Amino acid sequence: MTVFLVEDDVSIFRSVEEKLGQWGLRVAGPPDFREVMAAFAEAQPHLVILDIGLPAFDGFHWCREIRAVSNVPIVFLSSRDHPMDQVMAMNMGADDFIQKPFNADVLLAKIQAILRRTYSYGEEKPDVVEWSGAVLDLKRGAIRSGGTEIELTKNEFFILAVLVESKNEIVSRDELIRRLWDDERFVNDNTLTVNINRLRAKLGEIGLGDAIVTKKGMGYMAVSE
Repeated sequence: MTVFLVEDDVSIFRSVEEKLGQWGLRVAGPPDFREVMAAFAEAQPHLVILDIGLPAFDGFHWCREIRAVSNVPIVFLSSRDHPMDQVMAMNMGADDFIQKPFNADVLLAKIQAILRRTYSYGEEKPDVVEWSGAVLDLKRGAIRSGGTEIELTKNEFFILAVLVESKNEIVSRDELIRRLWDDERFVNDNTLTVNINRLRAKLGEIGLGDAIVTKKGMGYMAVSE
């Protein structure tokens, strides 16, 4: 899939291109900021990322131009922090507004979420998931927050992934055990309790120790801000 990035800061363009490229996304951009629509038409992108402050015309101008001819998802990526800029972006049809400086993993997670919603990936799973300011890397089985990565066992990460998949909803102990057994991770009720306690302790290292809530007699819930 192709992402059309309209960004005049070369270092930011290259860093986003490299990050998205790691997950199989192609990044294209306009060679001339006065001819953005021509480059857009040539790229035929699946998603557009726009800065606001650009040479010749600003990002709002190009958002209007693109929306006149296409419903492609648009994400604003800007250092502007005035609420009115975000309001204008959303009113013009943007799908999200991400403020600079930004976390590359969070940007990737948001882009993948928009692409899934727009193009109906069906049962395909995302590679990264954002949860309460942390990023779960589902391929590597790792969780990062604020530049800190913590190590989880396979069972601990699997439990966390199942809970985050149903964030803010209760997942019963029986459901967790069934999912673990189905994945050939053989556990019993006592083993599940031990894994939950260890998971909470490790999440505490990145300030998320209270984000896994016990609902007495019902199960567990991953709380998302």
